Formats: sequence, structure tokens, C-alpha cells
Amino acid sequence: MQSTRTTHRRRALFAAGSVLALTALTACTSVDDGGSNGDGDGDGSTLAQLQDAGTINVAFNGEEPYSYEDENGELTGAAIALNEVVYSELGIDDVEGTLTEWNSLIPGLTAGRYDSISAGMSILPDRCEQAAFSEPEIMYTTAFLVPEGNPDGLVDWQSVEGTDLTLAVMGGAIESGYADDTDVDTIEVGSPQDGLDAVVSGRADAFALTGISLRALAEGTDAPVEATEAFTAVIDGVAQIGAGATVFRQEDTELLAAYNEQAATVIGDPDRYAEVLGEFGFTEAERPPEGLTAEMLCEGDLEAISDELGLGS
Repeated sequence: MQSTRTTHRRRALFAAGSVLALTALTACTSVDDGGSNGDGDGDGSTLAQLQDAGTINVAFNGEEPYSYEDENGELTGAAIALNEVVYSELGIDDVEGTLTEWNSLIPGLTAGRYDSISAGMSILPDRCEQAAFSEPEIMYTTAFLVPEGNPDGLVDWQSVEGTDLTLAVMGGAIESGYADDTDVDTIEVGSPQDGLDAVVSGRADAFALTGISLRALAEGTDAPVEATEAFTAVIDGVAQIGAGATVFRQEDTELLAAYNEQAATVIGDPDRYAEVLGEFGFTEAERPPEGLTAEMLCEGDLEAISDELGLGS
């Protein structure tokens, strides 16, 4: 059975800095009463209960730079920073986190073990059947963590397709799906650190993950590894346009709508986006383009998305 760990961080509304609180709290994890869409009285909704408690419990996977604990055990990361800004505007000033293995994130959410997922999770059709995603927050590219010098010359997905190389992939992550679709040999790992260890030990020739995650992983280790240049994976001739978002239970429609309204003030403003997420390495390249929606990504027609947004393939 997997283990979970809870970490706790508080940001007071409009405060000059973050105030760290170490008191263990139990977050409210009920669902919106009757699937409230915000036009009921809201007394029994998740949003109302979280506002009353002033606390939300979010699941995180420990993946830099999205959501992880720093060397002091403080919950941090780009997804957490965005969540804190949004939730504080909703009157929820206290964000605590439960460390959870990737494959258990959505099951734990639907089981009520936490209130939302803050892990930079990609919006995919099969996941949309199980949970509700906010509007896109982070655009994704792919990269490989490879031994120093990149001995196999990996530059894009096609450079591993049709070879006898073995990739490390995180169970349930989008790169695992790419490998399945292209018959690339893989080993499954449970965390970014496990992927790094697999490459260093020689159990895998490379570790496939989002480009920004692997840049952070390579920069944060003394191991003889490097991250390749990021790229948009092309699978069966289709560019794999992807974006990550915060995840909610499908019943929590009022909470989702309120979150989206506040998040748009950050995501739609390049300067504000850089202010909130820039310290974690996010740039304009990671900011979702205008017009890209969770609904489009849930439908999964990547060719149509490319055409509509002019993103190319």
C-alpha cells in the first residue's frame, strides 16, 4: 500500500510573505451539495465549507517544479503558487498538501481523501471521464533525461521509436501513453527521482517526462545526467498538444467555476503569469494560448485543436 504524507503552508491574503504553519489540520472533503452550479444557497457546497474552514487540502506528487516539498519541508511549486493566489481570492487562505503516488491521485480525489489535485496533471479524455479539470494552466513539452553527453543522440520521440532503447516512464503519465502507442520498451517508475535513479543505474537508457520537470531535475542533482532540449511529441503524425490543470471532483461544479474565474486573471495576463509562476522556470512559452479550453482537450481531437489555434504540427 502506498504511503501518504501531509505538508502544510499558509499564505495570508495580500500578506507580504508566506507564513509557515505546522499545525496538523484535517481538511473538509465533502462534495458540492446536489452538484451546485453556484445559483443555489451554497450552504452545503464544498466551496462554502472550504471558505468556512479557511483551509483546502490538495494532493501533490512531489514533482518539481509543479508541486513538491522544498528542503525545509515547505509545500511549493508553480501549481501550488497559482493555487494559493486563486484560493486566497476565494477566501481560502490555508493550503495543505497530501503527497500521493501518481496513479492514486484521481482515485484518492473521488474517494474524498483531499479536495483537489495540484500536480500539473495533463488534461486527457480518459481522465476527464473521472474528474473535472480547470481551464488549462500550463502548456507541456516533452524531454528526455539522459546520461551526460546524450550517447544515444535523443532529440525527439522518433529518435527512440523503433529502437531497442528502454525508457523510464512514470506510471499513468502522458509519456507512458506515448510509449504504448509507439511500441517503445519501458520500465515504470513511481517518481521523478526513481526515473533519475533508473538512468544513473543503467536500468533505463533515458527517462521521458515534461521538459520543464527534467530541466529542474537535471539542475538539482550532481549525478552525471542532462536533459535534452524540449520538444512537442509527434505520435502517428499528430502533434501532442498538452496542458496541465488543477483537478476537482465532477460534483464540485461551484468550486470549479469559482476557481476558473479567479485563475483566468492570472493565466490571461502575461505579466501576472510571470510574477506567480516565473520563479519556478515558467515562461510565456508555458502560458496556454488564448482560446485553448479544457473542453477541447477533453474531447481529444488534437488535429482540430492545432487547426483552430494555428499551433501547427
